[in-house]
Amino acid sequence: MKYNFDKNWTTDNNGFPLYDSEVERYISVVPDQRQLTHLQKPFYAFIHFGMNTATAREWGTGEETPADFTITSVDVRQWVSVIKSSGATGIILTCKHHDGFCLWDTAYTDFSVKNSNYDGDIVRELSLECVRQGIDFGVYLSPWDMHDKRYGTSAYNDYFCNQLTELLTNYGTIFEVWFDGAKGSNAVSFEYDWERYFSVVRSLQPDANIAICGPDLRWVGNEGGKTRNNEYSVVPAMLQDSERIHELSQHSEGMADELKKIDSKDEDLGSRKILQKYKKLCFYPAEVDVSIRKGWFHSDDENMTVKSARKLFNIYLNSVGKNCTLLLNVPPAKNGKIHKKDVKVLNSLGKKIKAVTQNLVLQQNLGELDKSIPYIDFEFDSAHKLKWAVLKEDLSFSQRVEAYDLYIKKANGRYKRIFSGTVIGSQRIIKINNKSAVGARLVIRQSRSNPVLSSVAFYE
Repeated sequence: MKYNFDKNWTTDNNGFPLYDSEVERYISVVPDQRQLTHLQKPFYAFIHFGMNTATAREWGTGEETPADFTITSVDVRQWVSVIKSSGATGIILTCKHHDGFCLWDTAYTDFSVKNSNYDGDIVRELSLECVRQGIDFGVYLSPWDMHDKRYGTSAYNDYFCNQLTELLTNYGTIFEVWFDGAKGSNAVSFEYDWERYFSVVRSLQPDANIAICGPDLRWVGNEGGKTRNNEYSVVPAMLQDSERIHELSQHSEGMADELKKIDSKDEDLGSRKILQKYKKLCFYPAEVDVSIRKGWFHSDDENMTVKSARKLFNIYLNSVGKNCTLLLNVPPAKNGKIHKKDVKVLNSLGKKIKAVTQNLVLQQNLGELDKSIPYIDFEFDSAHKLKWAVLKEDLSFSQRVEAYDLYIKKANGRYKRIFSGTVIGSQRIIKINNKSAVGARLVIRQSRSNPVLSSVAFYE
């Protein structure tokens, strides 16, 4: 068998320039510190909870009253402990969804929990519990508001910023602020003052990342847990256009299924073929948002739609394991607790995720390679039945690797290719299926300048 080890980034680089002005332009695009920190905790949870939980809807009507929020207790301790059991490191709460009902004691509207039969501030309760259990806390604030009469006027931008200020001032450290562009087709035409919203976040929570209508994390493009074969983080800056995100977002409750499909024309966002067409580039990693159930808010009618731990684990491998972050929605029921079916699945998911890196065989921290290192050899202390390999680039030097092959070395000294990949990025998790090996070889076939790998690790 021909391994073609001599064809690699130090020789032909798959026919692409290794160094030139274009390559320099690509690798000059690097994440800021808040993005780097965020990518170190790539799995976190969404909690959709609010008026829609009480009324058993996905979207409200704008005609609800505080009395319609009939929920009188929530078990935030259970929420956090269950989500931690899944392996998630943070929670983002829908503090206000499209219906406009606020889960905190806001000073700027009467349409909130303070005027319902609920005695408390749910945002405060959850944020404090996250601190107690050592998990990050984030907020979702819907720009679209069905209820507030100011919507559609400049006064609404003032209202929105006032509420954003409350959430970013009174509830501790916020790790992510989540904005979407969802807006009903019958909503009044209105331009959100995105730059002003971003300025409020930057001034009050400078370490928080802003997604999805935001400059730090981009929407992967669907709500079905699907990712691209090649998920680049260095992409054209035009993808940060919030209004474009709005055009692709939901415009009606019934569009949820449509968003589970990926438009093939958007499959390639960051290859050289694409980047050469755009003067302005940005570092904009993808976030995958998907619900554990069919809907985003809990409904007893959907208890049979809870995804299995196996399916969620595959979503994890195809998001966290393919240079994305994962935002998994876990909606509590109207009794204030996460349903027992969700609890069981999340606990099982956490065990599956933990098992990936439980039995380390070898890890090497590599750094920047030079042309004297055409490929990287790994020698194990004995034969091991490998289950996983985890590759990571040092993204402070940008995303560079574009193609690679991973081989295992058998006891007879022969090599067997077990994986061919393209991008690595923040993390690439490779399933190996219990293959016996005494070593391994990583051949980087194509790169933008010298590859910079933070680590390569093998697990049994």
